[in-house]
Amino acid sequence: MDLGSTDIRDVYDDTADSADEAAKGAGPGVRALDTEAVHAGRDDLARQGLHAVPIDLSTTYPSYDSRGEAARIDAFATDGAQPDGPPVYGRLGNPTVARFETALARLEGTRSAVAFASGMAALSAVLLVRNSMGLRHVVAVRPLYGCSDHLLTAGLLGSEVTWVDPAGIQDALRPDTGLVLVESPANPTLAELDLRAIAHACGSVPLLADNTFATPVLQRPVEQGARLVLHSATKYLGGHGDVMAGVVACDEEFAGWLRQIRFATGGVLHPLAGYLLLRGLSTLPVRVRAASANAAELARRLSADPRVARVHYPRIGGAMIAFEVHGDPHEVIAAVRLVTPAVSLGSVDTLIQHPASISHRVVDAEDRRGSGVSDRLLRLSVGLEDVDDLWRDLDGALGAAVGRGSLPVENAGVSTSV
Repeated sequence: MDLGSTDIRDVYDDTADSADEAAKGAGPGVRALDTEAVHAGRDDLARQGLHAVPIDLSTTYPSYDSRGEAARIDAFATDGAQPDGPPVYGRLGNPTVARFETALARLEGTRSAVAFASGMAALSAVLLVRNSMGLRHVVAVRPLYGCSDHLLTAGLLGSEVTWVDPAGIQDALRPDTGLVLVESPANPTLAELDLRAIAHACGSVPLLADNTFATPVLQRPVEQGARLVLHSATKYLGGHGDVMAGVVACDEEFAGWLRQIRFATGGVLHPLAGYLLLRGLSTLPVRVRAASANAAELARRLSADPRVARVHYPRIGGAMIAFEVHGDPHEVIAAVRLVTPAVSLGSVDTLIQHPASISHRVVDAEDRRGSGVSDRLLRLSVGLEDVDDLWRDLDGALGAAVGRGSLPVENAGVSTSV
């Protein structure tokens, strides 16, 4: 059975109902995160006689009521709310993508979520919303993902950025400040911020927290005062390195603005990607916890290794490790065999990369080093392999780096934030 008008509205209504329950606190109608990860966005399937989520690949939808279509499009243009009735056109929305948006909103504890073709498309949409209101100034804390940093610093969307330490946020706010942007744990140093204190310092300015590294399994920024939660859904939400997407979890008012920007700019998420993301969410808690256990053990071993100068592993936990080596980090990259040397993160397999060369290359070298991204820093996204197999590979790679004329190991002093 294809999704009809009632069915797609049920998908959106379920999101609102869940958010209302969450706002009231724990109770009989509130489901645990593990349960939501499996069932959110799928609650209507059984009554349709379905078990797997249908994929709606339509780009357009028939309608014999052109007057009604005009009224629905006018309504969308007013506030960006989802049109009543059946879908209109793929750029306004898609039933399969809507299921993912419903599920992510529930996991993050927000009223709504809006999905995009990539994480950068999602961030760009947020900036364009604020720019359209004349609020072009952004206050941001480094480090951020390198392309986010570059988007702001280069002013590619007409924004102006003030970079500050967390303690300087309140003093940096101006009448035209439209956004405060932070990432915690940060990419790639895994620095953690007090989101509650930052949200208080923001006052009425929306706080956008990039939650890509933590995922809602480890933290829900809206519970600490953030108004907007950004994910590069390419990473842990998808979880298998085969889908590119971004999403913003937020209140319905902001979601309406984001939908209008998405419609106007065309940064829509393909339905197949929406399907893969919804499937990825069903195992998100299990994957994050298992990978985090591996990461904690590898962080422990790395911090005790004299070939490693420093290990960064957040108190909140997670599957990401950053570590600085005494040897040549490029030789470590070249010597791994089980671990994959590649950009991105959050997959079921373990990835390693050198931020100063790749993910943060677009950031000015002085700014990069000033935010803790040293030239010897390596970023490890830990997967689900056996931890001993991973350690044997890292141990061999570290040995290869030392054997290539690197700094003497005897001068190494281990400093760790594990």
